[in-house]
Amino acid sequence: MHSGFVQVCGRNLEYQLIPAHQINRPTLVLLHEGLGSIAMWRDFPSRLATATGCRTLVYSRYGYGQSDRLVEPFGTDYMHREARETLPEVLAALHIENPVLVGHSDGASIALLHAGAGHKVAGMVVMAPHCFVEDISIRSIAAAKVAFETTDLPAKLGRYHRDVERTFWGWNDIWLHPDFRAWNIEDCLPQIRCPILAIQGEDDEYGTMAQIEAIAAGATAAPDVELLKLADCRHSAHKDQTVAVIEAINRFVENLDIAVPPSAAARRE
Repeated sequence: MHSGFVQVCGRNLEYQLIPAHQINRPTLVLLHEGLGSIAMWRDFPSRLATATGCRTLVYSRYGYGQSDRLVEPFGTDYMHREARETLPEVLAALHIENPVLVGHSDGASIALLHAGAGHKVAGMVVMAPHCFVEDISIRSIAAAKVAFETTDLPAKLGRYHRDVERTFWGWNDIWLHPDFRAWNIEDCLPQIRCPILAIQGEDDEYGTMAQIEAIAAGATAAPDVELLKLADCRHSAHKDQTVAVIEAINRFVENLDIAVPPSAAARRE
């Protein structure tokens, strides 16, 4: 496993790159949730890499994990900027071409925005994506604010982030800002031209099935959109239904028609 920091957009971002176990496989790029980081994925990246045989990249976005601390507050376009400015530079710096994006929550929205902006993507797996803001999302994020102020949540999250106060409030403040209620990325869906696997838990406290159903309805240029609705599953399907999620992603990758460029294959060693 290779790990370290990559400088992107003038900031240092921590990353881990798990080598491929099989040849002629795409690179998986994991994009974490709104309070996530490399460490918060726990052993999911290594298990997914082993199951699929794919080289797997995990990185912590600016303001998260051990990446540079958040200095300025996020704007309502923070996911758009991540998708269209930062992620392309991360991929270029690490010589990753035509990846399969595996995003969770905010990370899933970033994956949709990245592909919808015309960047070349072999496929994407979006877990608990946000395409628009729902009342259930705001209620749960407001509840998280109360928990952060009144429980040991700061100590728990502090194990995963170098500046937990800035990380939490950067995410929480923008989601609860009145201007964010109008946030909507459905306009990017018709431009997506890669296969999509969209996963949603039936008990997700941050969103409903309307999110992945919007992807099925809106991603009209995608060659295939598969919806996986999981029972006994809340917001983090990769934690609540790990085996089912890994098996679904493995099937999805197996069915992709991908020719790995020789130059990219050589760089994987």
